[in-house]
Amino acid sequence: QVQLVESGGGLVQPGGSLRLSCAASGRAFDISTMGWYRQAPGKQRVLVAAITRAGGTNYADSVKGRFTISRDNAKNTVYLQMNSLKPEDTAVYYCNAWQLLTVYWGQGTQVTVSS
Repeated sequence: QVQLVESGGGLVQPGGSLRLSCAASGRAFDISTMGWYRQAPGKQRVLVAAITRAGGTNYADSVKGRFTISRDNAKNTVYLQMNSLKPEDTAVYYCNAWQLLTVYWGQGTQVTVSS
């Protein structure tokens, strides 16, 4: 079993920045792709960004140029640097991690962008 714990969410004004972190623990070996998803009220959970173990990245069009995903394989931790935040970025952000054919999810962290 792998446990994922997110941190770094909160309330920020439009144009501000936040950095999310997600640390994997437990039997956290051979984790391949890690990613961030978000779910706004009344909407489906959607991919924000993903990163392979080798560092290859993929972003949703809505966050390209504003968000940056990175990871520290030694710490089994993935990060999401969010800049130029907009009210439409408000959502619960979830971290996930793939280990072979199993995907694990964190509990989510709330990000609210509001003045």
